Amino acid sequence: MSDGSVKRAKPDFQKRLHEVPHKPGVYLMKDRLDRVIYVGKARDLRKRLANYFTPSRKRLSDLKTRALIDGIWDFEIHEVRNNQEALLLEGKLIKEFRPRYNVAFRDDKRFMLVKVHLDDPFPRFEPVRVKKDDGARYFGPFAHSGPLRTTLDWMSREFGLRTCRPPRPGEVDYRHCNDDVIRNCSAPCIGKITRADYLTQVEEACSFLEGKSKETVAALEEEMAEAAQAMDFERAAQLRDMVNDMRCTLRPTRQFTRGRGLPRSKASGKDPMGDVIDIGDALGLERPPVVMECFDISNISTTHCVASMVRFRNGVPDNSSYRRYRIRGVDGQNDFASMAEVIRRRYSRILLGACRLAPEELQESQERPLEAMRRLEVRWEGKEQGKHAEKRTPFVRLPDLVIVDGGKGQLSAAMEELQRLGLEDLAIVGLAKEREEIFRPGQSDPVVLAHDRGGLQLLQRIRDEAHRFANGYHQLLMKRRIAESILDDCPGVSETRKRALLVDFGSVRRLRKASPSEIASVRGISANLAKDVWEFLQTHR
Repeated sequence: MSDGSVKRAKPDFQKRLHEVPHKPGVYLMKDRLDRVIYVGKARDLRKRLANYFTPSRKRLSDLKTRALIDGIWDFEIHEVRNNQEALLLEGKLIKEFRPRYNVAFRDDKRFMLVKVHLDDPFPRFEPVRVKKDDGARYFGPFAHSGPLRTTLDWMSREFGLRTCRPPRPGEVDYRHCNDDVIRNCSAPCIGKITRADYLTQVEEACSFLEGKSKETVAALEEEMAEAAQAMDFERAAQLRDMVNDMRCTLRPTRQFTRGRGLPRSKASGKDPMGDVIDIGDALGLERPPVVMECFDISNISTTHCVASMVRFRNGVPDNSSYRRYRIRGVDGQNDFASMAEVIRRRYSRILLGACRLAPEELQESQERPLEAMRRLEVRWEGKEQGKHAEKRTPFVRLPDLVIVDGGKGQLSAAMEELQRLGLEDLAIVGLAKEREEIFRPGQSDPVVLAHDRGGLQLLQRIRDEAHRFANGYHQLLMKRRIAESILDDCPGVSETRKRALLVDFGSVRRLRKASPSEIASVRGISANLAKDVWEFLQTHR
């Protein structure tokens, strides 16, 4: 069996092109290490991809495009329903992978959303780029900001919605507003319409943004036809542009979020159990790893550390078995010690749980813990599947394969903890991300699999899922720490400045130990404000 170390020839893309459909979508170009180097969109995927693999295209291209074509060793496609969805998905994937050959969408700019807070006295619609957990209702994202703003302007006039900025407008604000005079607003601020009637108009506008009021666009098309028939071509052209903008804005699109909601890739994941068997063969395991658990460490700032454990069964995620951990016994950033702690906590808990269910068989048994656990697994899983089982047992089976995100260091730390627990026979590997090398206990040379093998692709999906889950916990804790901070009561410290201080110092405890000059080194914090923050923290505990 080849271990993939022999230099392989470049794939024949012409054969694969016959499997690519003539449909809109997004394509990802990958290099020989399976890294995404370019993301693009196309109205016709096959025609667009064929351009890359036509010899004449390379000869006529500039240096950058030629370098991209030379670096392509694989590609992946995602079908979508229309070009607007392709644009949204393209932007999302570029922000996620940050390919070297992409320029657009690499910044933090996001697609437009429309926000309305129905609990406000007189709600107003406003375009935003960030969705917050503030109880408001959001629509979008919308791929094109120009047509969206045009649609919002028409919608405000049509439904008599206010566009002024005051949270609760009154007579003073009304004196400086002309929208009521030119009949663009129903003026709820001075009681020209009751709040109940105004909210009814807001709900109609919400239905319009959701694409439920198709008769509105049809009415505009009829008005456009009448203007053209009356030879009022200027008015007809304005209505035509308005209809086009509305169709662009209201066209149904899906929201794409990381790890969920993506169209299924045509390059991998077709046969999960086949990939599981391939992993077992490649690693020389006694049986296919039907249950696999993967661990990932994620550091928050320089003071906190979290970990994740994801569980795959039969090659697909077992979401209900995911676990996340806050590292307790490690100071600072130490991935090896953190990995050891989370392995110890996970598998000592499984062993203790089994001991409670069958104490005489585990505590007094002469078998190794792994052998005893495997024997109990058959018994308990049989009970769970029995027709008269009253409830699911709390028994948790050990995985067939443990995967740690990292190289030899993380693998050694995890192995030591398994040995202390008597689980030295439990299959475990380390997956190093840089070259996708698989490290095994007691072997200095890694296993290197071809990047088109289903087994390696499944390992990568498991590792990426663990990374996603850990980062999600990372962000959740950071959000909580920022939201619940004593700095909220400090005069002069806004939400932005609070976030900057906590991100730079990691915690209020470390901020208290800093000097005023160190606090002033944070961007957006002046020397006077730094002194005020320092004095506030010394007097408030």
